[in-house]
Amino acid sequence: MDMGQLTSQITLMFVLMAVGLLINKLGFMHGQTATDLTNILLYVVSPCLIINAFEQRFSTSRLQALAWVMLGILITYGIMVIVTNLVFKRVADVNLRRIARFGSVYSNAGFMGVPLASALFGSTGVFFAVASLAGFNIFCWTHGIALFTPHQANDRHINWHQILLNPNIVAIAVGLIVFVSGIHLPSLLNQTITYISSINTPLSMIVIGNSLAAVKLNRHTLDHRLWGPLLLRNLLFPIIMLLILKLFGVQGVPLYTTVLMGACPVAGNVVLFTLQAHGDTSPAVTLMSLSTILCLVTIPLIFTLSNLL
Repeated sequence: MDMGQLTSQITLMFVLMAVGLLINKLGFMHGQTATDLTNILLYVVSPCLIINAFEQRFSTSRLQALAWVMLGILITYGIMVIVTNLVFKRVADVNLRRIARFGSVYSNAGFMGVPLASALFGSTGVFFAVASLAGFNIFCWTHGIALFTPHQANDRHINWHQILLNPNIVAIAVGLIVFVSGIHLPSLLNQTITYISSINTPLSMIVIGNSLAAVKLNRHTLDHRLWGPLLLRNLLFPIIMLLILKLFGVQGVPLYTTVLMGACPVAGNVVLFTLQAHGDTSPAVTLMSLSTILCLVTIPLIFTLSNLL
């Protein structure tokens, strides 16, 4: 993979984030606006991007590669959950413990990974990125949300209704049907989906930049206990994912796309879930912000390693 192209795209993403930060400082985007735009991205733009990626000629080899990628992702998630339970078990602060566990496991794949995959590898990249989105949604809305609802920790009931009806999961199912069956969407519908998909990258980065504008990094907000989750999320877990995929023989765009999704910074859901649990969001916001800033260096490092192995 061309490292210059990767670095250029990541830099472009940060420039777009800077636009979002500027918009916030100028007072053009308020809390409710950011929330509305986030919902539009999650439940309208992202599903359109997924369906658009599946609008291509059926290939058995591509479908098999997607299956191997999905298996690698599920195994990686299992390892991450076990490791974080062990590593952060002794953290006395309950709020910090659940933030550390969640932040280490879940990456900002939807907001940052998909735009990068789309920019670098086009619709083929997004095609394989859907496996990461599926894994994220399955684990985030079971294990992830359980971290912030300790009273349900021993409850084995899983809200499959919430998972299966997530617009991104529905879009993956629709996309697979379109891909396998060879059905072509009506021209007008296809064009509409394409237009909506095109705003994903700039709008995602602007929303992330807007969220970073509220962060004040100083000695009071920087907790040394956050370096553990940062190390796991930005470096160790992406490397584990890379090794597992290599073991399965995954290579080329499927490998690069999946590693890219796994190397993304801490997911913004860590802040939302902390708010819902009535916890202190300062560590969550700081963790997400530092992870996002550090990924400018760590993502190219991960890809350098992937080229060496």
